[in-house]
Amino acid sequence: MQDLIINENSIKDKIYTIRNMQVMLDRDLAELYGVKSIRLREQVKRNMERFPSDFMFQLDKNEIAFMVSQNAIPSKKQLGGTLPYAYTEHGILM
Repeated sequence: MQDLIINENSIKDKIYTIRNMQVMLDRDLAELYGVKSIRLREQVKRNMERFPSDFMFQLDKNEIAFMVSQNAIPSKKQLGGTLPYAYTEHGILM
């Protein structure tokens, strides 16, 4: 079995400050765990009671537009056509 090695800088590049919180977007978290983002969102929706607002929140259109304008993400298309969820440190651990 091969060990999974994750470059620390690649993770740092996927941490954003949104609503004054350090978060990772669902697409990046899914990639980190080796699953499709749609599957991650499905599991979260099935277990919403485990994710209070200080663990996870859904971005709004204005936040997405700001991230695109600041080149934090290349385009809205890269988000898969849905408003992504943002996970705080506690949400990532769930």
